[in-house]
Amino acid sequence: MKFKTKLITLVVAFLAAISFALPSQVNAANTDMVDTSNNNGLMTYDNYYDMLVHYGVKAVVQKVSEGTTYVDPTAKYNLASAKQAGLYLNGYHFARYTTVEGARAEARFAVAAAQSAGLPIGAVLATDVEASEQANNSYAANTANNKAFMEVVQAAGYRSTIYTMGSWVGTKMSVDKGWIADYPYNTSRDRYTSHHAWQFRSDQQFAGSYGNFDVSQLYDDFFTANQTPSPSVPVTPVPSQPAKSNVASDTDYAQTGVFKPSATVNIRTGAGTGYASVGSYATGESVIYDHVYIRGTYVWARYLSYSGRYHYVALGVNGGESYGSRSSNVQTYAHTYYTVRSGDSFWSIANKYEISMYTLAANNGKSIYSLIYPGESLYIR
Repeated sequence: MKFKTKLITLVVAFLAAISFALPSQVNAANTDMVDTSNNNGLMTYDNYYDMLVHYGVKAVVQKVSEGTTYVDPTAKYNLASAKQAGLYLNGYHFARYTTVEGARAEARFAVAAAQSAGLPIGAVLATDVEASEQANNSYAANTANNKAFMEVVQAAGYRSTIYTMGSWVGTKMSVDKGWIADYPYNTSRDRYTSHHAWQFRSDQQFAGSYGNFDVSQLYDDFFTANQTPSPSVPVTPVPSQPAKSNVASDTDYAQTGVFKPSATVNIRTGAGTGYASVGSYATGESVIYDHVYIRGTYVWARYLSYSGRYHYVALGVNGGESYGSRSSNVQTYAHTYYTVRSGDSFWSIANKYEISMYTLAANNGKSIYSLIYPGESLYIR
């Protein structure tokens, strides 16, 4: 009995020691909100719904614009997918302004981009202030510029706040209640509870989604106000039919699908043979597209590359020869694989799909120095 009592005491002490050594689940940050942008490509209903169900994500903040010339090409699609999955919608603008006039111009541009992308009025349209332009500006100038930006945004019916780094709060600008990025988690926890949100990591990964994500914990309802999420089962509309004759035409329609070429087809920067060729797809590969164009005598499919740029491949001759098979109205979250051919390398394959060769190697349990062989299948996404 004495030995049993002693053993129990030792076990209890050991478990207590483990509980202190391991990270506390009670004090762990909540993955309330996720950032998405062209860096993550087109996000589907399934991507967002999985985040909601398995990770507790309830809000998304999507990049809509940058400066006065860049509109994020994934914003409209991603916001629609997030809405369908039942998430609260928000947006952000990556700031480049250095003057009050510049801030107002960027705010007008951001509002137009947000409206075009379908960001609902009353949602948050934040200003992301972390660029070298602001680093070289004075505290007073940054504070005045941010105020000017938010005033224009608020006048348009959106709410606004400042996203910036923790080291810039009170040093580079005044931030009353903001959205603050500061990590690692164990040194920043509980530091920003007086703000709307704390972004506690930038390398979160979600099963089935591409790339790393910034995730935040919310401290109030600022990013979830004025909306009533209503998730719905995704329904893909039936597309209009392409022209059946060989007569040249110029039209397009939204359609998602998978194209599998029966011969090598060029990847182009636009829907036409006059655009630059930046690569090719070969027999045995596949491409997930989101739009179809009929330009002249060819039918083209558009897809968003992993770098956030749209590219195009010819599906065939309008009303004539097909360059492969395609399945429309399919679930577009299928994985992409590549079959290694003679002469391929991690660099050439990664360059083709516009991802890092280090990511490509890691996705397949290899290093960039590992050997790959013709006929081997590599996981791309």
